[in-house]
Amino acid sequence: MASKAGQPPLPPWGNALAGATGAVLANALVYPLDIVKTRLQVQVKRKATDQEPLTVNDEHYASTLDAIRKIVDDEGITGLYSGINGSLIGVASTNFAYFYWYSVIRSLYISSQKLPKPPSTAIELALGAAAGGVAQIFTIPVAVVTTRQQTQPKGDKKGLLDTGREVVHSDDGWTGLWRGLKASLVLVVNPAITYGAYQRLRDLIFPGKANLRPWEAFLLGAISKSLATIATQPLIVAKVGLQSRPPPARQGRPFKSFVEVMAYIVEHEGPLALFKGIGPQLTKGLLVQGLLMMTKERMEILFVVLFAYLRRLRSTKLQQAADAATAKAKQVLPIVMK
Repeated sequence: MASKAGQPPLPPWGNALAGATGAVLANALVYPLDIVKTRLQVQVKRKATDQEPLTVNDEHYASTLDAIRKIVDDEGITGLYSGINGSLIGVASTNFAYFYWYSVIRSLYISSQKLPKPPSTAIELALGAAAGGVAQIFTIPVAVVTTRQQTQPKGDKKGLLDTGREVVHSDDGWTGLWRGLKASLVLVVNPAITYGAYQRLRDLIFPGKANLRPWEAFLLGAISKSLATIATQPLIVAKVGLQSRPPPARQGRPFKSFVEVMAYIVEHEGPLALFKGIGPQLTKGLLVQGLLMMTKERMEILFVVLFAYLRRLRSTKLQQAADAATAKAKQVLPIVMK
């Protein structure tokens, strides 16, 4: 994000590490909501005339609380944390890549201006979208594997590597690891809207404030993520459908595009089903984004202090080396003069 007034700017990898740390902590805390929203988004209501199940799991969930109760009853508490290792690896890599490229692209844009000034809302969104697109290309395989793990039925649970092999050995081959890439690239507008709105709301609500209090960062993160989630929920549902196993009713035939997924959902459940799972999606988004931005603000301050200390330590060592060299030169000089 933008450097804080009165503080030396963090290097891109410092911003990336701060963002990735905040994202991992936030997602670990609310991971059960991630499982629930994924299960809700892949399920399709079965009609009496349907001969084959329309979803991988036989269990149907009526709500967030119903899903939590049934998952715990069927799989135990650990069922709420299925696929967490892969998920956190994906979260860390995606957010590190996003914040790194966002910092690089934003810095390049500002330095290219004759009169450096904060980007407008439109430019902020474009910068966020560009950074998100680059991040998605490199990190989507982990997201595909994690989605498969989260939707695996009881008795067919696999680890991260085994699930990855299952994807690779499917009809799609290696390209299966990039299923949903087009939808993901379209969905870069989600973090773009989120972080663009965060920056603009920060300038409007807390103008000129160098460091936000935890509750202020949480509030801005929660509001900005809510706006982004509501705007992109149909695409989020379609992406999950693309990356999960094809439902039995399709006899193993995977969806070819997010448009096909959306058409399938509308055909069986109606257009409002494109917003299914929005309850846990919003709740998770509010908590994750709020905690992420709150944690990232604190981590940035820690890194600024750390870098200042390292610079001072380096300066001290250089000065000591220079003094030692000078003293040695003074000792050698009389011998040379003789």
